[in-house]
Amino acid sequence: MEPRRIINDVESRYNMKPPQEQIRLQLLPLERYVGVDEKDPIKFYRLPVIGRMYQRRIELCLEQLTGGQSVLEVGFGSGVSFLNLSQLYQEIHGLDLTANVRQVSEMFASLGIQTDLRNGSVLQIPYPDQSFDAVLLISILEHLQPQEQIIAFREIWRVLKPGGQVVYGVPVERPFMVFMFRLLGTNIREHHFSTEADVRCAATQVFGAGKITSMRGPLGLFGNVYEVGEYRKRS
Repeated sequence: MEPRRIINDVESRYNMKPPQEQIRLQLLPLERYVGVDEKDPIKFYRLPVIGRMYQRRIELCLEQLTGGQSVLEVGFGSGVSFLNLSQLYQEIHGLDLTANVRQVSEMFASLGIQTDLRNGSVLQIPYPDQSFDAVLLISILEHLQPQEQIIAFREIWRVLKPGGQVVYGVPVERPFMVFMFRLLGTNIREHHFSTEADVRCAATQVFGAGKITSMRGPLGLFGNVYEVGEYRKRS
């Protein structure tokens, strides 16, 4: 098989963009990430196969962002996306229920990346109306109850500037995903309360039509395992 044809086949299986358009997640040595507890998935990022899947879901979200003045990441955790976000936005803001905002902000400040990080919930975002060009949520919304999705998206709509975008990523619950989480010692059903369909329905109700991008399992097996949504606040 010709080399270009092999590359095209791999890209189609993973639903990837061509290499020149694809973002690569910029990672620090994992021991540099601070401010999170043992539940944070950062420890999985260097594992074979599943580590690449963890990275790729972030890359798919980042690829939807168009850049601008300010971005708010809800559920930023250890700040694993911040190196990439600093190349797209002049201001990085973050909201997280449990992360140690002082430790995370100080670590990135040592790299020359200034952040404004707070503890709080997507159900009551502590920022004024029309504050951000983009809101990013990676593997956050599945932890909400289905009836809370509308509340979350209304809050996101409120803090977005006209024309701003929300980009979110959520897992697609399949037997494969449940099995993989079991291997990692986690019962997914104790943590995920909304499906990708619940999230998509709420986003569409608040924002109207959006764009959905899917990620398939390793080598294209197991169907879609992750879904990224991108919606705009129409003025």
